[in-house]
Amino acid sequence: MEIEWLILADAAEVVGNKLYLLGGGWDRLTVHAGFPLEQHCAVAASVRVPWHETEITHEFAIEFITEDGQVLESLGAEFEVGRLPGLTPGREQRWQFSGDFDLRLDVPGRYAVVCLLEGEERARLHFEVVSGVRAADLPEVS
Repeated sequence: MEIEWLILADAAEVVGNKLYLLGGGWDRLTVHAGFPLEQHCAVAASVRVPWHETEITHEFAIEFITEDGQVLESLGAEFEVGRLPGLTPGREQRWQFSGDFDLRLDVPGRYAVVCLLEGEERARLHFEVVSGVRAADLPEVS
């Protein structure tokens, strides 16, 4: 099995094996309100499942981690991809996942989303959290 994609988004949902994204594909979060903060986000992932791995239960997990490896949030799931009637023998299939998270971010820095299959890391997506300029900090214009 392989991870086909791993995407950060503002919102994500999988319905009928179709992925719906809102504000997807970001890798930088600019924080104007100060730290610490609670940040809502979503993750979407796609797993390519070979024919010989169908009809077997698999373990899947997503972890948000800090630069030093501390796990901030995690979510695990089990999935099984069946063989649909009429499917060409030997054909691989796609299984998609979406999950919502409320992250507590204490400091700016580099973070990562890690995707695990059967307990092994298969994909890692880095993102940065940076402090932005607040309107109150801007000089007055005369």
